[in-house]
Amino acid sequence: MNKKIRNWIAALLFVATAGGATFTMATPQPAYAACSESLLTFPAWYKGLLDGGCNIKSPKDAGGLSTFIWTIVLNIIEMMLQAVGYIAAGFIIRGGFKYMTSVGDPGETAKAKKMVMDAVIGLVISLMSVAIVNLIAGAF
Repeated sequence: MNKKIRNWIAALLFVATAGGATFTMATPQPAYAACSESLLTFPAWYKGLLDGGCNIKSPKDAGGLSTFIWTIVLNIIEMMLQAVGYIAAGFIIRGGFKYMTSVGDPGETAKAKKMVMDAVIGLVISLMSVAIVNLIAGAF
């Protein structure tokens, strides 16, 4: 097989695999996904504000404008705190990688241990903060 045919076959295989994944992700999702009150672990900004269907309650139906606004604010705060938790988990992984690749250098090993410890503390604070925000949001 000559080089030109091999290049065409490789290009077609790449387009078929990458294009198939792109079309799969671009397929419209079912309508119920729009009514979900969470995406992965992140809450939707309107969590707690849906009526029996897929409609957001008016501020009057939600218990007043201040309750409506505070519910949205607490949902956004929870999203940010969860993002901090994911970032802390990433730093734990990064610190572990630095620890493994420190090759016995005491300075690098100490830096890696400190990074992991700081990230664990940040993760615990983030998880506790999410629990507190959920407790406060439950009061609304």
